[in-house]
Formats: sequence, structure tokens, C-alpha cells
Amino acid sequence: MIEDSPFVAAAPVLVPMPAERPYTYAVPAGMRVVPGSIVRVPLGPRQVAGIVWDGAVEKVDAKKLRPIEQVFDCPPIDRAMRRFVDWVAQYTLSPPGMVARMLLRAPEAFDPEPWIEGLQRTFAKPDRMTEARTRVLETAEGGLAWTRSGLAHAAGVSSTVVDGLRAQGVFETVMIPPRPVVAAPDPGYAVPALMPDQSDAAETLRANVATGTFGVTLLDGVTGSGKTEVYFEAVAAALDRGKQVLILLPEIALTHAFLERFQERFGAKPAEWHSDLPPRMREKVWRQVAEGGVRVVAGARSALFLPFRELGLIVVDEEHDPAYKQEDRVFYNARDMAVVRGHIGGFPVVLASATPSVESRVNASQGRYSRAVLSARFAEAALPDLKTVDMRRAPPARGGFLSPVLLGHMRQTLERKEQSLLFLNRRGYAPLTLCRVCGHRFGCPVCSAWLVEHRFRGQLVCHHCGHNERRPEACPECGTLDHLVACGPGVERIAEEVVEHFPDARTIVLSSDLMGGVRRLRLELEAIANGEADIVIGTQLVAKGHNFPNMTLVGVVDADLGLANGDPRAAERTFQLLSQVTGRAGRTGKKSLGLLQTFQPDHPVMRAIVSGDAEAFYEREIAERERAGLPPFGRLAGVIVSAATRAEAEAHARGLRRAAPQATDLFVLGPAEAPLSLIGGRHRFRLLIQGERRADMQGFIRTMLAEGPKIRGSVRVQVDIDPQSFL
Repeated sequence: MIEDSPFVAAAPVLVPMPAERPYTYAVPAGMRVVPGSIVRVPLGPRQVAGIVWDGAVEKVDAKKLRPIEQVFDCPPIDRAMRRFVDWVAQYTLSPPGMVARMLLRAPEAFDPEPWIEGLQRTFAKPDRMTEARTRVLETAEGGLAWTRSGLAHAAGVSSTVVDGLRAQGVFETVMIPPRPVVAAPDPGYAVPALMPDQSDAAETLRANVATGTFGVTLLDGVTGSGKTEVYFEAVAAALDRGKQVLILLPEIALTHAFLERFQERFGAKPAEWHSDLPPRMREKVWRQVAEGGVRVVAGARSALFLPFRELGLIVVDEEHDPAYKQEDRVFYNARDMAVVRGHIGGFPVVLASATPSVESRVNASQGRYSRAVLSARFAEAALPDLKTVDMRRAPPARGGFLSPVLLGHMRQTLERKEQSLLFLNRRGYAPLTLCRVCGHRFGCPVCSAWLVEHRFRGQLVCHHCGHNERRPEACPECGTLDHLVACGPGVERIAEEVVEHFPDARTIVLSSDLMGGVRRLRLELEAIANGEADIVIGTQLVAKGHNFPNMTLVGVVDADLGLANGDPRAAERTFQLLSQVTGRAGRTGKKSLGLLQTFQPDHPVMRAIVSGDAEAFYEREIAERERAGLPPFGRLAGVIVSAATRAEAEAHARGLRRAAPQATDLFVLGPAEAPLSLIGGRHRFRLLIQGERRADMQGFIRTMLAEGPKIRGSVRVQVDIDPQSFL
């Protein structure tokens, strides 16, 4: 066993590829490796980074073993993180090598950062003094080392002044360690004055951190109740104990505002970790997390696989958000894996949300999680009044999508110089374009989806594979000019209607496909918060934790949209999304209103939102889940079979179905064509496995895959444990 002997002649190495087990490599004489060492090894014709793993080495002829080429000068991956990788692989039925790949995403960080050449004051004196030289010497007092450019900038002089002093021996060259990516946060920097219920919740979280043991707390508070300030107190307690902290956020767009709030509380920003981070910064963050220099990271779901040295707390903000589910290569839910990471590491986890997932609510009610409730907004600000607009009784004008009721309230809001938000969870201008003459519909050539018109860009776009084409003037089927019609609304079309009604209003459209990307999106959000817009039209991005002080009206254009599919979580997601959206109104105490345009005003979701009786909704939804044996009272897994041809995909899916073992606590539904049966030119069939809560789902699927047909040709099989999407 490698664990029993720190230095061995052969070692198991987990490489970042679809490997089901570590490979055995020879350890050259004089080389020292321990479990967790990051090494460079030959793999076929390539050299790759891998991790020395736990367990026994295979019995292989020593002459056949290829040697480890290099041990990187990097802190080893600790035992808790290695156990976490193994657990994720086993639970998600993913190759351990692919999980390890997420841990090794910054290869340039495996070697230490180079030290920087700097300058330090000596006892020598310059031959003459000038005003510029005086400023440099005063700045350099105290014996601190400076970079050449940093000293010149701080003293307000040119670099040639510093060079002249160095040439006379007034400064000597020294080496400076790499600069931290962020300053150290100060837990006592700006301790807030909390409301009584906030103070009680914060004390609960601080006590959990103080124990230094595993436990999960659901921080359940209405929008605007100050959940962030409460869990910041848990962060402060963890920092006081000398621990690192990870705060997971669902969207990159949220990060900027969050960083500022964090800096106001702790005097320094946390390190960021997300896909928009420049590669060099990613490497610095990875390395300094591993060395313990970075104490707090705020990041997207992939931050869960950073090699923390002393992790002592994980906070999952907006824990209900579907963005925590990864559906590529390794299918995992970061919220659930954060709980596992805390359990393995023996430290507390905080899940925060105004609309918790049904799973978290059930775990809290059954005692697996503790629950801290914030039932009122901060500073006693009132929640918005919520009303439905029955579209059968107050329909929009012909060709429009905004009811007279909503338009009237928007006009009043403008007169009061306050902001309105219109929410529609549909990007682009229109979800379908067709020809009035022949009925031709514009569909994606490689997906079973309609092309969405984006009029701002003049394109038709597939939101599933990214295919795009110019919007033609004539129908490609019949050749008729100027007879193409947009069907249904997207946010761009709503913006067009708003401009018709309110031509003098300052209008902003917020969507994830905004030209300019994340940078522009952050600028737009900042402009809205500063009152530089009158009417905001946005997709679900606007629902995620933003604070718009002057927003007093929220209108949901198509409140029924999320209820129209067969997803068993449709009601829960609609409730969460609409509650979050309407919660953007009145956060600073102004009287506010939320209007939901709907054709189903008596639907339980609409009634629950308007009445403010979230408990009744959760009770009903939980009871329905329990009756149907759906999560969290039962288990689900999806098996997605795709291939270049429909026949290949269907044949393989049917073969898997026949290979399913006999079980009394699990059964297989399908195969059936996926609702989106063609994506990126690949035909897709789905199997759904449903079973009892304690059923061995993973063992069942492993047997089915092992006994089923071998993967040949273009066939690919993906397993999704605890699926969130059923498309």
C-alpha cells in the first residue's frame, strides 16, 4: 500500500482521461512521491500531469513499467480531496480520471510562481538630492522591498529616477515573493449591526463553525432579508479559526456585486474562480489556494474542485439554482457535492436561498439539516404586493404582449421616476419564424429545435448547438419576399413593444447572449443599480440576487411559460423563479408591486406566489413528490444514448433495456426519443430509471451497462444521476 510507505519503487497514478483506475508507474531511484503528489508521466506518445493515488500497485513486470518523469514542486492533494474525487466518480458513474481532470485544470500552476526582482534601501546616500529623489527615499523608508515600477508609481516619479539611485548603490536588488492575488480578509473589519432574527441565525452559524465538525444548515430567508450578511458571519468565524472558505455562486454575472459586498465587510475581496477568469489569474488562484495563501474563494460550481489546504466552510448561495448542475462529461450537482465535501472534510456547510429546493426543505424537516429562518426583509422593508393579471380578461392589444393593466402601472411608475422590470425567460426576438405563404418553419439543420430570431444581430440562432445564420429576406422554401413572420415573444420583441409605448423611457435589455459578454452585463447591472435606466427587460439573469434600490414594479410577461413542459420539477422551478423575480421590487422600503400575466390565475403556483404562502406550496409539492416516489423520496437516473443515426441510438438503447437486471426496488422506463431528439447532428434516446430511496441505483446501472451491448461506432452513453433536465 502506498499509504503505508511514503517512498516506493512503483506508484499508482491517476491521469486526467477516461481511466477507470490509476495506472502503475515506476518511481526512479532518488525520486520521492507520496499519495497526492502531482507528477508528470508518459501516456502513450504524450506527457501528462497526474496524481499519485491511494491503494496498492498492480503486480506488473518492473521492466514493463514506464517511469514517472517529474514530481512537481507543488503541495500534494490532501487525503480528503482524494476521497472526494473517488466518491464523486462512484456516485456519478464517471471515470475517476475525468473527475481528477477537473482538479488539474491549471497545469501551469504545478510549478512555483517565480520570484520578482525588487529593490531595497541600503545605507548609501545619493551624490545629490532632488525633489523627485526625496520622494523616492521617503516612500522607501521602513526597509520594505519594492518593485522598480511600483516604487516609481508610489513616489510619483519616472522609473529613470529609481534607476539613477540604484546605479549609485542607494538601492540593492532583492528577490520578492509572488504578489498575493487578493489581500487577506479581516474578520473584524466592518462588523455589521444585525436585526434580531439575523443575529440569531448568525449565532447559529458561528456556533456550527466553532465546533469544527460536519453539519448542514439551510439558511431560509425571504428576498431582501439579509442572508448574505448572516452567512458572512459564518465566514468571519471560519477565518478566525484559521480556515479557508469557499462560497459558491450560481452565475458569473453575480460575482462583481458580490465581491464589492464582501470587500465592504472584510476590507478585501475574495479570490474569484469561474470560466471567465483569464488563464494566468486562474493559475495564480489555483496555486495560492493550494499553498493556503488565498483564504476565501467566491466561484462557480467548478471551484468545488480547487485543492484547498485548510478548507473549513462551504457556503452555497442560491442553493436551489439549476446552474449548479453540470451536464457535460461528469454530471454532478455542485450543491449536493458540496455537502459531500463537507462530510468528508468534517466541516460545516451552509445552503442559502429565499426559495429552497424541495430536497433541502425535506432534509431540514427530517432533521438531516438544521434550518435558520429569516421571515422579514432587512430594516422591515415590505415585500411587494403581488397580483395576477388574468390575460383572458385583460388581453393585450392586437400584435402586443403586454396587458393594459401592466402598461398602466408602468406609466405610473415612470411618473414617480421609479424603475420597472419586465421579466420573460426567453432570449432573442421570437422563438419561431415562419413563412405566411407556404408555412415553412426555420429549424436548426442539426437539432430538433426551431431557430430563434435575434433581431438585434440580424440572425437566426439555435440555442442548443449554437448554429446561426443570417435572417433571409425571402423564404428559402417558396422564394416569397417579405412574408416571414415572427411568432411569439422574446425579450427583444418585448423591448420593441416597450419603446412603442414609452419612447422617452431609458430601456435596457439583459440577456446571457448580450453583445459584449460578461463585462458589458456587469456594466448594465451597475447602471440599473445607479438609476440610469427606467425600464429593464430581462431573462432569468435578473432574478439572481441583484439589488436595484429604485425598482418598485416587476411585471412577469408570461408567468405560465415554465409550467408547459413535462418536467416533474416544473412547478417548483416556476415558483422559485417567479418568487425571485418579484423579489427584486421594493428592497429599500419603497411601496412596490409585482404583476404576473397568466392564463391560469388559479394554478397552485400562482396562488402560492400571490398569497405569499410559500409553506402551503411546499407542503403540497412535497406531498405530491412523496405520492409519486420522486426525489427526495425516491431516486431517479437518466441514461442518454446518442449516435449519428437514429437506428444506432435506438438499437443500443433497447439493448441496454434488455440487459437491465431484475430488481424489486428499481424499474426502467423507455427507451424513448428525448424531447430534443436531435442535438448537434446526434440522435438521442433516453432511459429513465426510478426506484426507492435506498435502492442501489449505481449498482443497477453498472450491471446494465456491463451486460448490455458494447459501445461501437458513433454510439455514446451518458449517465445522469439525479437528473435536473428531462430534455
